[in-house]
Amino acid sequence: MTRDMVDPESRHEGSSFWSSLRTAVTGRRRSSRLPAVPTPGTVVTEARGAVLSLDGTPVLRDVSVTVRAGEVRALLGPNGAGKSSLLGALTGDLPLDGGSVLVDDAPLRSWSPTELAMRRAVLMQQIHLSFPFTSLDVVQMGRAPWRGTPLEEADDQVVAESLAATDVSHLAGRHFPSLSGGEKARVALARVLAQRTGLLMLDEPTAALDLKHQELVLQIARRHAEAGGAVVVVVHDLGLASAYADQVTLLSGGRVVADGPPREVLTAELLSEVYDYPVEVVEHPGGGSPIILPARSLASR
Repeated sequence: MTRDMVDPESRHEGSSFWSSLRTAVTGRRRSSRLPAVPTPGTVVTEARGAVLSLDGTPVLRDVSVTVRAGEVRALLGPNGAGKSSLLGALTGDLPLDGGSVLVDDAPLRSWSPTELAMRRAVLMQQIHLSFPFTSLDVVQMGRAPWRGTPLEEADDQVVAESLAATDVSHLAGRHFPSLSGGEKARVALARVLAQRTGLLMLDEPTAALDLKHQELVLQIARRHAEAGGAVVVVVHDLGLASAYADQVTLLSGGRVVADGPPREVLTAELLSEVYDYPVEVVEHPGGGSPIILPARSLASR
């Protein structure tokens, strides 16, 4: 599915989320600051001049990135480029040595944990649970930020929709530790969707998935952005980024080497240099997004 093939019903579902959020914002108040409904192009989070070292090794060097409502932004680069570190900085899991991170135009640290959980949902690479929760239990955890608001009334419906969206409804009664790696990843994504936030922050959500479910995850990201949300996603598959992202940030050695629309950034010359391996970018015969492949000679067969 390309960016021009979004299911109209998915737009309707997204619109109903924003309608519900408006109700929550204008309904019963609580001590936490409720999020505003973003307009397309609004900056929902950004890093400015981020500097970060881990165990004495620099992993981010003066990195700036902007995530806007209505867009999917993919973070790309070879192993060790700083993709997951940048996402960790944006989420606040990795405190910066220099620079800043803003959420809704305010410093990250100025928001309470609940206020942040109302604004963005985070899916990290590693998913560990100490107790044998069922898949249903895990997805229900995503509804915690909305306790005490009118959105709490929709918990059961939202959880059911999230399980269905990630193709794990049949796993609802299974204990999470008993699932395969791919099943765990999809249940964890369902929890993120159940949180119903404007911003999704996904770290390699397709790593453990088969072909069908890799496409499913990026289609979900695409629909979320089309409905007015924002997505920042770390991916290794350049073809997925080419097909589904509006903007891509290409990192190498902890620095941003290119930033912009996929067709401008994902060129054979630049990718071959960054990945230190020959890369081909081929126009899709059906007119879709460019196909990106490692260059392979016939002799390699």
